[in-house]
Amino acid sequence: MKDMFQTISPVDGSVFVERPYAGDRETAQALARAAGAQQDWKWTGIAERADICRKAVQYFLDHAEVIGEELSWQMGRPVCYTSFEIKKGFQERANYMIDIAEQALADIGIEQSAGFRRFIRREPLGVVFVLAPWNYPYLTSVNVVIPAIMAGNTVILKHAQQTPLCAERYAAAFQSAGAPEGVFQFLHLDHQQVAAVIADSRVAHVAFTGSVEGGKAVQQAVNQRFLAAGLELGGKDPAYVRADAPLAFSIENLVDGAFFNSGQSCCGIERIYVHERLFDTFVEGFVDLTKQYRLGNPLNPDTTLGPMVRASAAAAAQAQVQEARQKGARALIDPSLFPEHRDGTPYMAPQVLTGVDHSMLIMTEESFAPVVGIMSVKNDEEAIRLMNDSRYGLTASVWTQDVEAAQHIGGRLETGTCFMNRCDYLDPALAWTGVKDSGRGCTLSALGYESLTRPKSFHLRTGV
Repeated sequence: MKDMFQTISPVDGSVFVERPYAGDRETAQALARAAGAQQDWKWTGIAERADICRKAVQYFLDHAEVIGEELSWQMGRPVCYTSFEIKKGFQERANYMIDIAEQALADIGIEQSAGFRRFIRREPLGVVFVLAPWNYPYLTSVNVVIPAIMAGNTVILKHAQQTPLCAERYAAAFQSAGAPEGVFQFLHLDHQQVAAVIADSRVAHVAFTGSVEGGKAVQQAVNQRFLAAGLELGGKDPAYVRADAPLAFSIENLVDGAFFNSGQSCCGIERIYVHERLFDTFVEGFVDLTKQYRLGNPLNPDTTLGPMVRASAAAAAQAQVQEARQKGARALIDPSLFPEHRDGTPYMAPQVLTGVDHSMLIMTEESFAPVVGIMSVKNDEEAIRLMNDSRYGLTASVWTQDVEAAQHIGGRLETGTCFMNRCDYLDPALAWTGVKDSGRGCTLSALGYESLTRPKSFHLRTGV
């Protein structure tokens, strides 16, 4: 095992961060601290937990601009957007889960019978091990970190090696908030070390966000124990633009849904089905708006499309585009319109393809890149069939002015979330979950607390 790892910035290929992996002794000490702290933390009142978590959130808000620039260097998102991961989504999700904790974690009262008192209590699991990705390092991790701590668990966070400073920021936030030692910790680990932590009996729950292959590795490790794991994996999320869709609105939001964060979002738009009556007009507007993006150095405030996370990721996406073109697809964006586009680098121009079908990887396998395929469909039935023709099932969106139609179509879609006239957004009041190869389990909403607690029944005979 190597002693150190490096974070190579997609901005310029430089080494932005270098950190040592945690040693065996450091890892063992972290687990011992987490398990010991949890024995006290679970008895801490919800109001006190909330106070500490709110102070931690405030730390992030106070440092949002600096954190945003760090994030741009680590994973390439334009600096004009990065701080909003903290100011908007992170804050919204964290505060919502804090606000609902008292009610969501309250005892469940059962109708009383003569001589008995009965209720179900939600008890914390213990130590929660969170494995977070690089693409939205704060938005994905906050879904578990805050509610896990609010529920009375302690947390050990392992962030992707591309974004190690995010884990360190969490530690600084909870230290600033006055959290007891051991309630939150992070570890920089390699894959073998991750498996060893999962195998440790002190870990009570694993929450993983990442690739399908990564999810399989976590599941394999989890299978050695009677342990639950939440798995948020990949997506190939579709959109359907019905004949009655608000056209300009749909174009604007679907372009953003496809290309924000350089398409590196598990719930980003990767394939679009458009009713044949709108197809030509939709494609024309979609292409025109795509050409308005500015690809470049993400530290430039005028940049709206940054580099992908690494050159190999851009090359994989370009290979999907090439395969589709070889099978007859038409690429509608000339990369020369984006002077910063360079083969062999993370800087990749956006691409829009038509003439696509489901024999092409661009329509079936996750691209995780600023590329999207657009198909014409005759009716709702064809759209539903094609949207469900995927091994993934995270989100799908329907663009229409008919709410009843959207609900009907949504009821037939094999996804965890169905949107109408929006996409690529997590409402913290709603359960975030996937089906098929998009994973299992649930975060956010009151239901998100269910996977972070266990039920304990109290059956008390009174008056004896």
